[in-house]
Amino acid sequence: MSLWRKWSGVLASDSIAARLCASRLGQRLTLLLALLMLGVVVAAPLDLEAQMLFTAACMAAALVLRRHAHRLAILAMITLSVIASLRYMYWRLTSSLGFENLLDMLFGYGLVLAELYALLVLLLGYLQTAWPLQRKPYPLPRDTALWPTVDVYIPTYNEPLEIIKLTAFAAQAIDWPKDKLNVYVLDDGRREEFRDFCAEAGIGYIIRPDNFHAKAGNLNHALKLTHGDYIAIFDADHVPTRSFLQVGMGWFLRDPKLAMLQTPHFFFSPDPFEKNLDTFRSVPNEGELFYGLVQDGNDLWNATFFCGSCAIIKRGPLEEVGGIAVETVTEDAHTALKLNRLGYNTAYLALPQAAGLATESLSGHIGQRIRWARGMAQIFRTDNPLLGKGLKLGQRLCYLNAMLHFFYGLPRLVFLTAPLAYLFFGAQIFQAEALLILAYALPHILIASVTNSTIQGRFRHSFWNEVYESVLAWYIMRPVLLAMVNPKLGKFNVTAKGGVIDRSYFDWKMARPYIVVLALNVLGVLAGLWKLGFDPEVSVATVLINLTWTFYNIVISAASVAVAAEARQIRAEPRVYAELPATLSLANGKTIVCRTNDFSQRGIGIALPEGAHVERGEQLLVSLFRDHEECVFPAVVMFSRAGVLGLNFLELNIEQQRELTRMTFSRADTWAATWGQGAVDTPLGALAEVSSIGWRGLRLLSRATFAELRARLRSPSFHLRSTPRNP
Repeated sequence: MSLWRKWSGVLASDSIAARLCASRLGQRLTLLLALLMLGVVVAAPLDLEAQMLFTAACMAAALVLRRHAHRLAILAMITLSVIASLRYMYWRLTSSLGFENLLDMLFGYGLVLAELYALLVLLLGYLQTAWPLQRKPYPLPRDTALWPTVDVYIPTYNEPLEIIKLTAFAAQAIDWPKDKLNVYVLDDGRREEFRDFCAEAGIGYIIRPDNFHAKAGNLNHALKLTHGDYIAIFDADHVPTRSFLQVGMGWFLRDPKLAMLQTPHFFFSPDPFEKNLDTFRSVPNEGELFYGLVQDGNDLWNATFFCGSCAIIKRGPLEEVGGIAVETVTEDAHTALKLNRLGYNTAYLALPQAAGLATESLSGHIGQRIRWARGMAQIFRTDNPLLGKGLKLGQRLCYLNAMLHFFYGLPRLVFLTAPLAYLFFGAQIFQAEALLILAYALPHILIASVTNSTIQGRFRHSFWNEVYESVLAWYIMRPVLLAMVNPKLGKFNVTAKGGVIDRSYFDWKMARPYIVVLALNVLGVLAGLWKLGFDPEVSVATVLINLTWTFYNIVISAASVAVAAEARQIRAEPRVYAELPATLSLANGKTIVCRTNDFSQRGIGIALPEGAHVERGEQLLVSLFRDHEECVFPAVVMFSRAGVLGLNFLELNIEQQRELTRMTFSRADTWAATWGQGAVDTPLGALAEVSSIGWRGLRLLSRATFAELRARLRSPSFHLRSTPRNP
C-alpha cells in the first residue's frame, strides 16, 4: 500500500481529522500552512553553488514528471514551477535592483514591472489550467414533451448571403422537435435579398430601425420579440451541427441555476497565421488554447465565459441581467460576468458543435483582437471582477486573468527590446553578477516552459505564444491604455468574413512595428559584437547573455514579419477536408462507390477507386450518406486527373441546399475528428520550427524590400523628380 493511500485511510478513519479537513476552518488552516512553507522555501538564502544545485534538481524532477503527465504529476510540476519562479522574483526584488543612475533605474524598473506582470499571468494561468473539469454531455429525458422551446439567433450586419444560408440551413437541421425550434436571422443590414431568402426558406426575419449598440442591441431587440425558453446564438459564419442542442441542453435540465453553456469556436478555414505560415492543422492555432484548455479550466471554478456564439443561454436569467451587456464592446464576456454575479452558473462543453470561418487577413485579425482587448480593458475598468458582490474567489481570479491577458502589449515590447538597454547604452538593468542571474532566471524560465508544454501540449506549442503576442503587441497596447483612461472610447467593429485575397503581397503597413523591432535587435547584435571586440572593460558573460536574448528576439520578430506576407486566397468558400462515403451515378448507368476528399458549398472532391475513370465535363449524380440516409445531388466534373475528381454542383433548389448542408457541414463527426488531434508539443522541435519561420521572414523581408525599391525606381513619379529642371 502506498504512503498516500495509507495516510488517506488513517485520515478517513479519524472522524475528527476528517471533519476538520472538510470544514472551512480546516481548509483555511491548510492553505495558511502551505503558504508559510512556500514562503520559507522561496526566501531561503542560497549561495551560487547551492542555487545551481537547486536548479539542476528542479529541472531533473520536472523532466521526470513530464514523462508521467497525469494530473498529480502536472500538479507537482506546477508546484516546482511556482517555487522556482517565486524564488527568482524574490531574488529579483531584493538583490538585483540597487541601481546607481537614472538610466539604469528607468530601464531596470521597466523590465521588472514587465516581469511582475508575466509572473502574475503565469500563476493565474496555472490556476485556470491545472485541473480542467472535462464536463461530458448530460442525457435529455426520453420524453421530448419535457424538452424546452429554443430560439436560434443568427445576427448579421454585412456578411454575404451565401454565408448566412449555410448557417441558417444548419440551424434548421438541428435535431430538435420542430414545434419547439424557431430560427431567426437578425439582419442589421436590412437587406431585401435576406428578407426574400428567409421567406422562401421558412426562417424568421427580424430587423430594427437602427443599429444602436451593434450586435448586443441586435440580440436584445430580438429578445423582446421572441419567446423561447432558451436562446442559441450563432455568428453568421458559425455553422451548427445537428447534435448541438441534444449535446448541450441536458445540463440545463439537470441544473436549474445554469444560465449559459458555451461550446468551442472551431474553424474550418485557416487564420492569417496558419495561412501565411502554412501551418494549418500542423500547429494549434491562436484560439485553441483558450477553447481547448482555458475554458475547460474555467468551468471548474464556475467561471466559463460567454464567447458571443456557439452557446445556449436561458431566457429568464438573461432578462434578469437586462439582456446582453451593452456597456462594453466585448458584450459576451461581460454578460457572463453579470450572470455569475447574480449567482447563476455557467458551463463549458469542450466538444466542437459548430464550425466557422477564421479571419482571412492579418489586418482583419488584428482589428478583431483590438476590439477584444479594448472590451476586456473596459470591463476591468468599469466592472472589475475583484470588486463588487456575487463572485467567489476562483471566479474573480479567472475573470481577472482573462482581462489581464490583453495587457501584454507593453510588457511584450519591453521583453523584445530590454537587452538593447545594455547593448546600446550600457545600462545595467540587473545589478548582479551574470552567473547569479542565470542561476535564478534559468529555473524560472525553463521549468515554466516545460510545465506549460506538458499542460498545453495539444493546444499550444512552445514559443508560439511569443509569436502571437509579438504580432499583436503594438496594436493592442494603445487601445488598452486608452480604455483604462476613458472606457467609452472606441467602437464595435465587425470582422469581415468570406472574402478573397486575389494575389500574394507583403503588408508593409501591418509589418512596420515588427520591422522596427527587428532592425533594432539586429543593430543590438552589431553593438554587442563591437563590445566584445573593442571594449576591454566589458563583462564578456554579460554581453553574451544579452546577445543570446537579442538573437532570440530576432527569431521572434522575424517570425512576426513572416506573418505579414499575405498568401493568395482565391476561394471565397473554403473547402473542408473530410473522407465521407459517396457514390457516383453516371449517365451510362454505371455506379462508382467512392469517398470524398473535401467539400464546400459549391463543390466536392472525389477519390476514385483504382481503375475508375470519369471524363471532364460529364454530368452525373453524387450520393452522400449519413447512417442509413442517402441524399442525391446533380454535379458536373470540372477536372479529372490521377484518380481524383473535382465536381461542381449544378443549380440546387432550397431543399437540396438544405440537404447538402445536413450531409456535410452539419455533421459533428467532421469537426470532432480534428479537434485537439494535432502533434503534441516538443519544445526543441517547436523552437526549430519557429526559427525556420524566422529565417523565412528575413528572406521574405529582403525580397519585399528589393521589389519595393524596384517598383519605386521604375515609377514615373520617381523619374519626374529625378529630371533636372531648366533654369
